[in-house]
Amino acid sequence: MDNIEVSVVMPCLNEEKTIGICIEKIKEVFKKENLKGEIIVVDNGSTDNSKKVAKDSGAIVLLEKRKGYGSAYLCGLSHAKGKYIIIADSDNTYDFSDIPKFLEKLKEGYDFVIGSRFKGKIAKGAMHWTHRYIGNPMLSFMCRLFFRTNLSDIHCGMRAFTYEACQKMKLITLGMEFATEMVVSSIMNNLKITEVPISYYPRIGESKLRAFKDAYRHVRFMLMYCPMWLYFIPGIFGFLFGMLILVRLLFGAVLFLGHKWDIHLMILGSTLTILSYQIIHLGIYAHTYGVKGGFLKRDNFTEFLQRHFNLEKGLIFGFILFLIGILVNLFIFIEWITKHFGALYRIRESVFALTFIIIGLQTIFSSFFISLLFVEKR
Repeated sequence: MDNIEVSVVMPCLNEEKTIGICIEKIKEVFKKENLKGEIIVVDNGSTDNSKKVAKDSGAIVLLEKRKGYGSAYLCGLSHAKGKYIIIADSDNTYDFSDIPKFLEKLKEGYDFVIGSRFKGKIAKGAMHWTHRYIGNPMLSFMCRLFFRTNLSDIHCGMRAFTYEACQKMKLITLGMEFATEMVVSSIMNNLKITEVPISYYPRIGESKLRAFKDAYRHVRFMLMYCPMWLYFIPGIFGFLFGMLILVRLLFGAVLFLGHKWDIHLMILGSTLTILSYQIIHLGIYAHTYGVKGGFLKRDNFTEFLQRHFNLEKGLIFGFILFLIGILVNLFIFIEWITKHFGALYRIRESVFALTFIIIGLQTIFSSFFISLLFVEKR
């Protein structure tokens, strides 16, 4: 660790106007707080004088050819030697005099500290209104909802964490979703997290943000790491709603809102039931794989599955569903025989039977796959 107490890591892409200012501010903090620190600037393909300015200002300059916010940080973090690591953008939007706030929390025992611009001060013109009142609040709300955290500003770029916490997070993403991955990984690894209010100022130069594309990458990442909201909630709701339609219309048409709802709605209910049931199974696959691979933390759902599910139970349940469908079809066939193979109108019962045959077979084959996922390796 070379006895370095603090490493400050900054990504850089054409920031010649601000990178030197940021480095000088950090050096002032190091001097004022009597900190032995290092400043690491990761250049991500600058075409201006950013590299020269950073080097002349006394920073360690690394070059990362792979484009991306995450790529730059992964390069810098792999070279950081400090006991505590601070990360922030190099566009002078963050006030590096806030560094002591982060270090204070880390020294109190927190593993990960994230700044909150919304609890601090956002200078006029520093954040576009769509980001301030729509984008960031919505993404932060999704993170709070999906991952049960109380963080107010999950995309604040100024953060701090211990060297050990950095190793535990095992960060891998290369784009802007790196910011979300860091928060999610901290939660998954049960790190002690807090936030501190900070100041945020207008940037100098062109913004690298691509609002809609970057927002999509954040949303995509959160959904991938949250099977409950991606699979289980829509799957269970759709299955119950589809089954309700299917069973109700099995006994005849329904008059609702002044219209007669009949066989076409029943077919829609059958389709919704089958698709939703498949989504639930995909959720079980994804969740089990995520836990086994270390992407998701072990939770009550995993414990419940391992305690109550085995291949034999799955096969029995699937066979019962399949048998219900077969028996209904058998009754239809017997009736057809008794009518000397004449005209027969049993579409409702046929749709009902087909639905149970499909989900029964799906349960049988899914049970084999889920059992395979639960196989323990040495």
